[in-house]
Amino acid sequence: MKKITDYISTAAKGLVVGSSMLVPGVSGGTTAIILGIYDKLIYAISTFFQDMVKNLIFLGVFCAGAGVGLLLFSRCMLWAVETWELPMMFLFLGAIIACVPMLYKQAKISRFNPLYILFAILGLVLVLSLGYIPKPNTEFSGSPLSSAIMLFITGFVIAAAIVLPGISTSHMLLILGMYNTTLEAMKNVNLPYLIPLALGGIAGIFLITNILEKALSKFPQFSYFMIIGFVLGSIIDVFPGFPTGRQIPICILTFLIGFFLILLMTKPFSFSKKDKN
Repeated sequence: MKKITDYISTAAKGLVVGSSMLVPGVSGGTTAIILGIYDKLIYAISTFFQDMVKNLIFLGVFCAGAGVGLLLFSRCMLWAVETWELPMMFLFLGAIIACVPMLYKQAKISRFNPLYILFAILGLVLVLSLGYIPKPNTEFSGSPLSSAIMLFITGFVIAAAIVLPGISTSHMLLILGMYNTTLEAMKNVNLPYLIPLALGGIAGIFLITNILEKALSKFPQFSYFMIIGFVLGSIIDVFPGFPTGRQIPICILTFLIGFFLILLMTKPFSFSKKDKN
């Protein structure tokens, strides 16, 4: 019974992560942290071949939920953001800010080191600098093979936005000039476009996750402060501006709802191996 409940919970969290990934400025990694499932995903991917059956079931259930959210509910999320932009973005802000103390607590600082601030600033600058990357030419012309290779490489790059908190997948797609094209490909189930993109993304996820897991194991404090920098960068990216008039109390209310809802929903999480079983 407990396993069925766990599966339902994992699928539901995947659905939320998937539905949020195409909302401009919102990071799927940050959403996973907010829901308390980010650490389990990192561990399952980085140790995939050590316990293949268990990790495959967990990742399969999560990806199934994320796929449903991505295909069915992302448009609803986008519609809500477009219709009630300020209240919705302040809801996201409250939720994102609520996870910063969780990350700081997880860093388990015994003695302060000025380098921690430097790593947080580095993470912040990396996220903010993405907006200044010039758009490449993404009109994949030429043979089907060359187009598939370019899409595979692009998927590999997009994997960074999927894995790293604070980096929005939709933002990365916009930077690459592929946001509308990818939405259209998903709408029309354009497999020659989606398959190489997905394969590149999977390869990138495995590589980046392994690097991240090792960094968190060997240099946990520095890694967590860099992740805090990523998240702070996403706060700046999500912030839509100051509300005016009647929107002020509404935005304050949605911010508080997002903040306290996450505090109530989430449990402390850990990258320790003993917590993954």
